[in-house]
Amino acid sequence: MEQKTNVIAEEGKQEILITRDFDLPVELLFKAYTEPEFIEQWMGTKVLQFDFQKHGSYQFLTTDSKGNKIRFNGSIHDFITNQKIIRTFEMENMPFGVQLEIYEFEKLTETTSKLQQQVIYQSVNHRDQNLKLPFKQGLNMAHNRMEEILKSE
Repeated sequence: MEQKTNVIAEEGKQEILITRDFDLPVELLFKAYTEPEFIEQWMGTKVLQFDFQKHGSYQFLTTDSKGNKIRFNGSIHDFITNQKIIRTFEMENMPFGVQLEIYEFEKLTETTSKLQQQVIYQSVNHRDQNLKLPFKQGLNMAHNRMEEILKSE
């Protein structure tokens, strides 16, 4: 399967840079990250709480392949509709610490858009531990699913 989502992790840095072009209008791509019904569909997770506003918070619940329940949570620090989201992200009971995530949404054409995401970890070690998981493949699969689901909207 072609990996359309690019993940760049430079040696010795605490960040990951993620980019992807989507066959979706920027408004729809932004909704994928801000509307619980879309989040549940493409992430395959349950939205327990989602207060999308400046200084709001969110909490998601998912089940891994072994049946373990994993909670994800964070705070929305700021956003500009259809342009940017700044939030924190934490996987409870995982050794990665709290991450800072900056999403930038760019309109390419009326029907295409680009997502650029910067994920900053507390340490290079936390970032490298996350990269040992099937992170890139999982992210690419989730983005493919998102594009497929939203194209039918």
